[in-house]
Amino acid sequence: MYHHVKKLMFTVRVDEPDPRFGNMLLEQFGGANGELAAAMQYSIQGLNCEDPDRKDLLMDIGTEELSHLEVVGCLARMHLAPSKFDRQAAETDPLIAIAGGGGVNLFNSQGNPWTADYLKITGELDVDLRSNIAAEARAKIVYERLINFCDDAGSKDALQFLMTREITHMKAFAAALESLSKPAFSIGRIAPTPGLVNQFFNDSTGAGDHGEIDTRGPWNEGGEWVFTDSPALQTAEPGTATPIVTESSPPADEAGLTELLLHELRDILHAEKQLTKALPKMAQTARFDQLRELLEQHLGETEEQIDRINQCFELLGENARAKPCKGMMGLIEEGKEVMEESEDKEDAAADLALIAAAQRVEHYEMAGYTTARNLAQQLRHSAVVALLSKSLAEEENADVLLNQVARSLMSVAKMPATLEQAES
Repeated sequence: MYHHVKKLMFTVRVDEPDPRFGNMLLEQFGGANGELAAAMQYSIQGLNCEDPDRKDLLMDIGTEELSHLEVVGCLARMHLAPSKFDRQAAETDPLIAIAGGGGVNLFNSQGNPWTADYLKITGELDVDLRSNIAAEARAKIVYERLINFCDDAGSKDALQFLMTREITHMKAFAAALESLSKPAFSIGRIAPTPGLVNQFFNDSTGAGDHGEIDTRGPWNEGGEWVFTDSPALQTAEPGTATPIVTESSPPADEAGLTELLLHELRDILHAEKQLTKALPKMAQTARFDQLRELLEQHLGETEEQIDRINQCFELLGENARAKPCKGMMGLIEEGKEVMEESEDKEDAAADLALIAAAQRVEHYEMAGYTTARNLAQQLRHSAVVALLSKSLAEEENADVLLNQVARSLMSVAKMPATLEQAES
């Protein structure tokens, strides 16, 4: 909720209006580093922010930037005022004088319209805070240059106020970023390529016309840096240059992911084998043909999925040995209880309960296949990934089909009550 108070955050005083300077001020009104861009950027980041503390920070500063927009707008309007009636002043910027009547509009100093392309919003809080720090730094420089080109004392006072608040916001954003306690280069969730991340490519070589040379410093030497010849200069001859690291992760299974993948596959194998015994009983219990046919169809898919898991073990050079899956044991036991309790229920209600039990099983299997597939992807077992992806797609499709049957049964379950109401 916004509320406008008819008082500027900083009282603006202009003794000698200067339309040309008023045009410059529009850079901070409708420009890329201006107050409207800042207000929109921080406010929208705040709307998207799940962190309540830093959401409050973003909304506080975003709202203050709207107040700054009002200050800049009033300051620009007062400098542009002569273009309303003075021909020479109007010629400074015909767009402002003729199209805008001598007032401000959402344009920058070059007459380009404001655009949402100015906004830097990623939805990653640490990345957005870094963008905000940079935005405040750029705005500070713009205000500094405006002050240097300004001869009016009152205008300088307002600009000095606005410039100072940019530093205040930088400090607040920097403190918020630091409070996240994230490593400086921990951006996003996917780790960079080991080795490659520390390679510095010497892509600008030779001696320049003004004596430029290849320089070394903390940005390309010391610590973990590996100074590497430009990729454009590297040849296929061995030993001529340091090779570029291209692996997305170490070839060795340092994290024990292979063992984890095998564990998941053994768990899924046992789960699927249990399911081949449970599905015929579930199909026999189903009251409606549509559900019975679906369960029988999925039994065939489950048998094929067992064959795929066996192929995965073969590709990995391991024996297809199942590991007792306690999770599936529990789900099947629950399914037995559902079937026993459904004997006294109406047909639609009984089958809806059976579908609920079946969908719990599907979601359990989807979680297992997803984990196994992701591990295989990380280990670059593309053939295993393909097999697991096919089984995962079948489980997801079975869940969708169960949903469709459930919706039709819900409609059937409602019909008796609807008829009773109609008769009454």
